Amino acid sequence: MGLFDELQAETARTKAASRLLAKLPTAVKNRALLNMSEALSASADFLVAENAKDLEAGKKKGLSGPLLERLSLTPKRIANMSEGLRHVAALPDPVGEILGMKRLENGLQVGQMRGPIGVIGIIYESRPNVTADVAGLCIKSGNGVILRGGSEAIYSNTAIARVLENAGASSGLPPHALKLIKTTDRQAVFELLKMDRTVDLIIPRGGEGLIRTVVEHSKIPVMKHDKGVCHTYVDESADIEMAEEIALNAKVQRPSVCNAMETLLVHESLASVFLPRFAKRLQAAGGTIRGCEKTLALLQGSTENLSPAEEADWQAEYLDLTLAVKIVASMEEAMQHIADYGSEHSEAIVTRDHPRAMRFLNEVDASAVFINSSTRFNDGFELGLGAEMGISTSRIHARGPMGLTALTTAKFIVLGDGQIKH
Repeated sequence: MGLFDELQAETARTKAASRLLAKLPTAVKNRALLNMSEALSASADFLVAENAKDLEAGKKKGLSGPLLERLSLTPKRIANMSEGLRHVAALPDPVGEILGMKRLENGLQVGQMRGPIGVIGIIYESRPNVTADVAGLCIKSGNGVILRGGSEAIYSNTAIARVLENAGASSGLPPHALKLIKTTDRQAVFELLKMDRTVDLIIPRGGEGLIRTVVEHSKIPVMKHDKGVCHTYVDESADIEMAEEIALNAKVQRPSVCNAMETLLVHESLASVFLPRFAKRLQAAGGTIRGCEKTLALLQGSTENLSPAEEADWQAEYLDLTLAVKIVASMEEAMQHIADYGSEHSEAIVTRDHPRAMRFLNEVDASAVFINSSTRFNDGFELGLGAEMGISTSRIHARGPMGLTALTTAKFIVLGDGQIKH
C-alpha cells in the first residue's frame, strides 16, 4: 500500500470516529481530557527522555538556538500542557449552543446551532507542546484530529500522542479520533493536503515557508497565521517606566514566539529619555538594535550591538533578541509604518491619552490590538481560552487566538408547526 492509500485509510478512520465524537456527552469528553492531563504529568520523565533524543539530533543537524528552544520539552512545559488540558475541560462546551433564536411572522423559529467542523488536520513544526494543546481543543469541540509534526520532533510528538491516545481510549473516546502521522517523509504533508473528502480543515503552525507551502498545495480549506511582525508604539504621552517594562517584556520574555515584538516605534518627543534607558536594559538581556538614522544618532556611543536598519529589517520576524527601532514624528507615522510593514498579528500602544488609545484601537488592523500591555498576551491561554489552536490572521471564520468556538461551525435550525411555502 502506497503512502497516499495509507493516509487515505487513516483519515477515513478518523472521519468515522469524528461522527461518534460529535455525539459524545460533555462529561465524557471532560473525563478524557482530565485523564490525559494526569497521564502527561505521570509520564513527565518518559517525555523528557524522548525529547532529549530530538534535541540531540537537532544539535547534530545544526538547528539554531531559537529552534532548539522551541523544540525543548522541559518539566515546566509538560506541566503547562497538563494544566492546559484541565483548563479546556473546565470551559463551556460550545457543541449544541443555540445562537440568535427568533420567531418570524409566519411562526417559524429560526436560529443557529454550533457543531464540530469534522476532522481537522494540524501541520506544525518544532514545538511538541502543540500536540497536546490542539488535541485537547479538538476533542472538547467534538472534532477528530490528524497531527503531522515536524521530523525534528518525531520522538517527542510520538511519545505525547501515545500518552494521549491511551488515556483517551480508556476514557471512552472512539478509536482513531486522535491520530499522529508517524512518518517523517515530507511527501506525507503533500499527500495529506489532497484528502479533501476526509479532512475538513487544515491548520498550519510554523514558519513562513511551511505556511506558504500548505496554502499553495492544499485542496482543503486552510486557516493560517502569517509571520508575527509585531510592533509596540511608545506614544508621546506614555508613562516612561510603564513603556520600558512593556517593551522589554514584549521582546525579551520569550523572543522565539510569534507574538514577541520585532519593531519598536518611539515618538520623537520622548525618544531621548526613553531609548537610552531601554537600550541599556535590552543590551543587558543580550539584545541588539537595528536602528533608523535618528536612533543611531541618539544611541551612538551609549550602547553596543547597534547597527543601521535596512528595509528588510522592518519586515523581519527575527525570533531572537534582535530588535528594529524607529523614531517617529507622530502617531500617524507610527500607524502608517504598522500598516506598511505589519503582518496583522499583534500591535500595541503605550499611552496615557485615552482618545489616542481609542483611535489606535479603531484604526490599527490586527488580530489583536493592545493598549498599555505586552503583545505577549496574544495567546489563547493568556486570554482565557484554556489553550489555543493557533493565532489566525485570516479574516474569514476566525481571527486571533483560536479556542473552542473557532473550531465549530453553525448550522441553521428551523422549528415549525406545519408551515408550508406558498
